[in-house]
Amino acid sequence: MNRLDLWYARLVFRLSTEKRMATIRKLASLLRNDFTLMDALSRLEMIESNGGRKPNEPFAIVMRVWQQNLERGMSFSDTTRGWLPDEETLLVTSGNISNLVVALENTTRVVESAGRIRRAVRNAVAYPLFLLALTFAIVVMVGIYLVPPLVEVAGNDIIWRGTARGLIVLSDFMVANWYWFVFGFIALIIFIGISLPNWSGRLRTAFDKLPPWNIYKIHISVGWLMSLSSMIAAGITMPDAMRMLADNSNRYLRNIIEETLQFIANGSNLGVALSQTGRDFPNHEIVGDLMIYADMVDFDKNLTSIANDYLDESVRKMESISNVLNSIGILMVSAIIAWVVLGTFQMQDQITAVLS
Repeated sequence: MNRLDLWYARLVFRLSTEKRMATIRKLASLLRNDFTLMDALSRLEMIESNGGRKPNEPFAIVMRVWQQNLERGMSFSDTTRGWLPDEETLLVTSGNISNLVVALENTTRVVESAGRIRRAVRNAVAYPLFLLALTFAIVVMVGIYLVPPLVEVAGNDIIWRGTARGLIVLSDFMVANWYWFVFGFIALIIFIGISLPNWSGRLRTAFDKLPPWNIYKIHISVGWLMSLSSMIAAGITMPDAMRMLADNSNRYLRNIIEETLQFIANGSNLGVALSQTGRDFPNHEIVGDLMIYADMVDFDKNLTSIANDYLDESVRKMESISNVLNSIGILMVSAIIAWVVLGTFQMQDQITAVLS
């Protein structure tokens, strides 16, 4: 294996999420059936390399590198670091997780759950964003290309009325300021993209009730709760799990986790601590459930149940948000088109009246 083979294998392994999860499930299954870790990796390497006939297949290289790292005395989490995304490496950290089978199964559960919510977010955002861009394009095109020729035909003596006058005002504004519209639209997209993972604090809490920040909040909170439930189920203490998640989170989530940890350090359970932050994270209902179950026996099982229910609820909520945004977008585009058509007809009628 040369460096190019290793680089390509790492790239393919990290990008092929579905196959990577299938491989991790197979590894967990082999371990559960009393294979040693080395034997399980060797078996998977033989499968991926087609019995050794294709040794340079990316997944075969990965299994072989992992075996070599383990032979050097590395832990499994150190072995997989750099090959797995950071959040997956976190879930298989052997220094804190005694049962590797549980850790691997939890990893697949969290990643598949993240995939479900990511697809729901994409569906909720993509089409409304397209409709917004389409509306913007219609306004620009009408103002620059449709109205000016009609105004030129009419001459300077005509007094425009009604919707026709509105189109003229829009056209004059767009011709003089269209670049500000383009700049503003791009700047808004950039601001939203930067603010979602980085903006924190009390003002962000208010914006978390509005799109697209509320959509991002749902997305990030589902991933946090699923990861936390998996780590607690694997035997990590609540403070340690929260600290590990904070260390591997963006600024927005890290700020919430660190505030929560301060209240946990003062003796509050998870639900009470989340309530005391005043961030309404993940949401009021989930916080209430955690306040009830955090001090009960089998909290790990209850937390897993809460996380799974929250995932299903969030997917349904994303679908509902998507439907609302789609409807608003379609109505907005339809209204703009109707306004342009009506204004164009009025311009033609007024031009005909003047010329006749």
